[in-house]
Amino acid sequence: MYATRARQAKLEPFAVRPGIAERLGLPYMDGPLALFAGALAAFSVFTLSQSTLHDVPGSPNYFVDRQAVYSVLGIAGMYLLARIDYSRFRELRVGIYTFLCVSISLVFVFGFAARGSRRAFDLPFFSFQPSELGKLLLVLALAGFVIDGARKGSDRQRTVRYLCLGLAPAALVFLQPDLGTSLVYGAITLAVMYVGGVPWTHFAVIGAAIVAMAAFVLAVAPAIGTPLLKDYQTQRLTSFLHPSEDPSDAGYQQNQAKTAIGSGETTGRGDRATQTRLDFVPERHTDFIFAVIGERYGFMGAALVLSLYALLIWRALRIVTLSKNSYGTLVAAGIAAMLLFQVFVNVGMNLGIMPITGIPLPLMSYGGSAVLATFLAIGVLQSIHMQARLSQRGRFAW
Repeated sequence: MYATRARQAKLEPFAVRPGIAERLGLPYMDGPLALFAGALAAFSVFTLSQSTLHDVPGSPNYFVDRQAVYSVLGIAGMYLLARIDYSRFRELRVGIYTFLCVSISLVFVFGFAARGSRRAFDLPFFSFQPSELGKLLLVLALAGFVIDGARKGSDRQRTVRYLCLGLAPAALVFLQPDLGTSLVYGAITLAVMYVGGVPWTHFAVIGAAIVAMAAFVLAVAPAIGTPLLKDYQTQRLTSFLHPSEDPSDAGYQQNQAKTAIGSGETTGRGDRATQTRLDFVPERHTDFIFAVIGERYGFMGAALVLSLYALLIWRALRIVTLSKNSYGTLVAAGIAAMLLFQVFVNVGMNLGIMPITGIPLPLMSYGGSAVLATFLAIGVLQSIHMQARLSQRGRFAW
């Protein structure tokens, strides 16, 4: 025994020690995923620098500086979250879900009102919107509930329970009112349920219920004098079906966005992008930033951005298959669905094929809460990837 220890002591100075990169966990991260996310954030900053120079008098870099800070903080948060074993969130599912609902509810009391809605807290350096972070919190909590309730009750009881858990915070967000984010919550809920094994027949019933509910909200309720949506919400949801009927009001935003994208042609108009530079396209730094890309950089710029999103979502779906356990699979699927839904709806409303719901374009639209929440979600994906790689190598997470 003593001889063995002596030999080990002699060999220890020559043992291969992990390098800095390995100690930081970089070899176990999904490099392309981080690269694509960083590229989208960088392109966002570049686009804002070209299109918002005259938006804030006396501060030409107002949006640019803030978006750059949000992106840097988001990347740091992504790395820190990647170093945490995501499986711990399953144990904290009840606390995470409680925090989600409470933080959204507190907005009604302590949040500040803007444009007829109350969605965010006014903090010293920026406004924080709990519903944006809530997208990730819902994925983490709901995935845990699905895993732990897989054998509790009948299929129908589980489906109802999952729907209630997902739609309760969605209803709170809807009441702020924030229709777009509440729809994202619904998409996340359905995606986690689908991957969690809910029978397809239940989704058929859910789909029929959604169609009936939409018909009631948009047609029946206004007809009987009890509208459930505000007038501007109804106009946003229906104007894309007939944009030419009221081009100066309800259909104005989409008509201007489509005009801007069409005028960009193949390579874009650059500094001659009058639709977006002269404020014809409203909210061009948030909801309609894709119209800015289409006009300034043309088909080539739009194709580049869409390609980056396709690659980002591909890496997320790849992580779904790599996860070391079912909880990671559900979480990765929920995050992938969240990203895909937001990209599809935002780009669709810029092209006039989807209603205007106020859903931001991930990592491209200006906004601190959205950028930080998206990078944190990517950090969870990185954690799933890293834990899978470490598990394959027979090592333990730090």
